[in-house]
Amino acid sequence: MVPVGFADVAPWPDWCAAAEGALAFLAEHVGWDIWMVTQVVDDRQVVLLAHPYEAVRPGIELPWEKSFCRQMIEGNAPRLATVTAAVPAYASRSTGALSTVSAYVGVPLVRADGTLFGTLCGVASRAKPRSAAREMSVVEAAARMLSTLMAAGWDPPPLPDDPNG
Repeated sequence: MVPVGFADVAPWPDWCAAAEGALAFLAEHVGWDIWMVTQVVDDRQVVLLAHPYEAVRPGIELPWEKSFCRQMIEGNAPRLATVTAAVPAYASRSTGALSTVSAYVGVPLVRADGTLFGTLCGVASRAKPRSAAREMSVVEAAARMLSTLMAAGWDPPPLPDDPNG
């Protein structure tokens, strides 16, 4: 049992709770509209968790080829774009469901063997000031923590069913 005075810093019981805690922390301290943990599976990017929860339902999929995160992973675009329209690799993807993304931040989540698991990413419907770059180390630390927990044997949640069928 955790003493009452320590409950706010007690270990999370599993990877999913740690990821939810990281998303809530980023939302509170970094801001942005939506924070997500995603997994890349074959040719698709699947949302595992999101904050706020109602913003993006777990299981929503995006074709990997159209993903902002893919551009970041492949080195075609930076991890942080305070104005996505100013980054050609992101601007060309700002259509359809992504048309409201005006700012993007993403960091890879990696397995113990160094292969890509997915991403920790945030989006905003309005451009962000350049000073948002100051928060990049916080986002990277959260992603590294989640990657480290996977490497330590904590399992991410199973892939959710696609809510669209």
